[in-house]
Formats: sequence, C-alpha cells, structure tokens
Amino acid sequence: MIVENGIEKADEIILKSAERPVDAAYQEEDRAENMLRPQYLEDFQGQQRIKDNLSVFIKAARARNDALDHTFIVGPPGLGKTTLASIIANEMHSEIRMTSAPALDKPKDLAGILTNVSENSVFFIDEIHRLKPALEEMLYIAMEDFEIDWVIGQGPAARTMRIPLPHFTLIGATTKAGSVSSPLASRFGINLHIDFYGSEELSSIISRSAHILETDITDGAVEMLARCSRGTPRIANRLLRRLRDFAIVLGNGTITEDIVHEGLDRLGIDENGLERMDRNILRTIIEFYGGGPVGADTLSISVGEAVESLEDYYEPYLIQQGYLKRTPRGRCVTGKAYDLLGLKGGGNADQGLLF
Repeated sequence: MIVENGIEKADEIILKSAERPVDAAYQEEDRAENMLRPQYLEDFQGQQRIKDNLSVFIKAARARNDALDHTFIVGPPGLGKTTLASIIANEMHSEIRMTSAPALDKPKDLAGILTNVSENSVFFIDEIHRLKPALEEMLYIAMEDFEIDWVIGQGPAARTMRIPLPHFTLIGATTKAGSVSSPLASRFGINLHIDFYGSEELSSIISRSAHILETDITDGAVEMLARCSRGTPRIANRLLRRLRDFAIVLGNGTITEDIVHEGLDRLGIDENGLERMDRNILRTIIEFYGGGPVGADTLSISVGEAVESLEDYYEPYLIQQGYLKRTPRGRCVTGKAYDLLGLKGGGNADQGLLF
C-alpha cells in the first residue's frame, strides 16, 4: 500500500508512474530476433496442444466481447513465452503492455500501468516469480475485482480509496513455477506449460526463419541444426544467424552440411548440441567429485558459472538428454556422461553412487 498526503498527490504519482518507460528493455531487444517472432497462432511452430486450446479460449473471449482469462505461462528460457503473449494480444486485437517483475520496484510503478491499460488489453509480466509481496497483494484485487486500493493520508486520518480498472488480461511468465506464491498462481484462469521442442518442430522453425532472413539452407543442414538447438527456438535462430555468417564468408552463401560442421566446431558445439560449458560441468563432477553428488552452489564455484545459469540453462538440457540427474543429495552424472567424455569408471554412475 502507498500512503500519501491527499488525493491530488496520489493521482500525480499514478500519472508519473504511467509515463515511465518500464518496458524499455523490451523495446531494445535485438531486431533480428523480433523479426523472426511469429505474430499469430497459425505461424507459431510446435506446441500444438497449447495452440489448439488457446485458439478455443481466444475465440470464446472474442465472441463474448470480453477479456481473455488471466494466463500463466511456464517454461524454460527461449521457448516462446514472450512470443505467445504477443500472439495472444494480436489474436484478441488488443494492445499489449510489457514489463518484467524486477522493473517494478514500488506499488506506484504497478499502479501507473494498471490505471492506464485499455479495455480488454493485455498486460505481460515476465519473471513474475520475482514480483515483490507488496505488488502481489495489489495484483490480487486487480485480477479478481479489476480495482486497486490506494491509501490516502497518514496516521489516524488515513483512508482507502478504491480505483476501478478496465477489464484486462494479465499474462505472467516464469521459468520457476514453484517460486510463484500459491495465492497468485491460483488467480490465473489459464495455465500453459511449454515443453522443449522436438527436432521436427525445430526444423520447421529453422526453415521459416531462413526464409524470413532470405538465406538458402539445405534440408540436411536444417536437420543437423535442429538436433543441435537444445530443443529451444531461440538457440535455433541464434545458430542460424551465425551459420549464415559462416556461409557468406566460407562458402557461397548457402548453409550446407559442411558449413554446419565447420561453424559448430568453431563455436564449440557438438552434434548433440552440447557446448563447452556443458562438457566442463560433466567433467568437473566426474574428476573433482567422483561423479557426484555435488551441490549446485559448489558446482557453480567450480565451473565459474552463476547458479541461475546452471539451473535455468545448462541443467535442464543435460537432464533431458540423460547426462545428469538431480538427487536429494546433489547433482550426479550418469554412465552416458562417461561415454560422452570417453572416460572410464561410469559403471555405478546411473545409480548416483559415490566413487
């Protein structure tokens, strides 16, 4: 709650907060990445179940001339949470306001945005698990009653003023669903969980992106690139742009299988999509900690990488591919990791036993 002297002062704070460029970080995003983002559900590749359900919910909301239910999107980084939020706004023919939870420092920041959204518009908060408790409490009333409470005055003279809001759709995105408080999570009417993409889905994404970038790429190169993209469209598009550079300088402009081999080798990425840091993580657990278990903080210090990067970027793919597993005692490598690195002694690794 915010306590100010007088209604005029409160209104002034709301107006000033609304003028803040809280979504400036999004406006500065890489132009190439934005250019490759699909704008409508029909252009969004993969995640068919999510697309089918969203299509129904959006059509029903438009038929009622109502805002879409508040939507909660969960998934690892780079799978399209922000893209889906933009698509929802486009399909609803609504405007969208974007920000991230760390950018919302005080209740007046959130109040400034909420009091300036339009009817049936979309308000997207990325990393919503990092929202401060005071802001969460303000969102509870805003999401359910489309109102916010504002405290006027101080001490015994303080009183609450309730400000009505237009009906809007809050879209919250997070990589850590377990870190979102239960009261907040329960207020979302639509829950979407985005999974890693398969090779066929990534192949479609790469082919579409290559067409937009006006880059020729062979079918074999598309398949190779899809296998090396860690199930993540953002990585697939990033690698495509880098391989386009190699194709222009080392070839005739067409991305071929030879170009993919050469480019990935120079970038330190193997045919399974593993980077140098992935292999360093596995090797460190084996050579320093006997295959595990080892805690995330200790491993982070050993490899010189932030804990957040380990947990959000490297570990999910290593676990998905069967090279690593989490146990109550820490991280353990599997026998597959020993085979990958050409090391001996992985016979008991699958059981997560100490060596």
